[in-house]
Amino acid sequence: MVEPVFESVTTMDQATFAAWIESRPAHDDNHYELLNSRVVMTPPAGWPHGSIGSRLVTRMTLASDAGRRGRVFDASQGFELPTGDTVEPDASFVSTSRWRAAPPPAVGKFLAVVPDLVVETLSKSTASRDRGEKKAIYAAAGVCEYVLVDPRARTLTVFVREFVREGDRFDAGTILAEDEPWHSRSLPGLSFCVADLLEP
Repeated sequence: MVEPVFESVTTMDQATFAAWIESRPAHDDNHYELLNSRVVMTPPAGWPHGSIGSRLVTRMTLASDAGRRGRVFDASQGFELPTGDTVEPDASFVSTSRWRAAPPPAVGKFLAVVPDLVVETLSKSTASRDRGEKKAIYAAAGVCEYVLVDPRARTLTVFVREFVREGDRFDAGTILAEDEPWHSRSLPGLSFCVADLLEP
């Protein structure tokens, strides 16, 4: 059975979405994003999503802190992208240069900065959107590297930003098998394979 995903029928802008999120009850633990002006809600993720996310953020933080390269965020951080979308990636990295160029962060508000690196862990409810709509949004916004962790297939798919006449886009992507290491271009020192993220 495919996990349900709910989308709004009406559209809204980022400011309206931010106000709507603030009005949600405290016990609402669903995951909301604004994609192409529609509110998209997904339920809390099942196993092993949280474990993978924890290991990802730990590895990314170690690499970032070792070289004082920027800031790492988990799935609870929302980003207002210049495309008009508001997203909450499973794990993300913002370089020091992008962080300094962005508006100062405000407590309790979404960050108005584009991550250099975004990692999403695929689930039944999100896989299609992560591979399609969100990939296009991240490319248009200027994300440099986009990584998809597929715990079922035990693969990583890595997309790298290309500069073309028609606008920014990702390359065709590289699929790495379970034990093939990936080395990030955006976050030097970050390297892992799918096997590193899954339970033994």
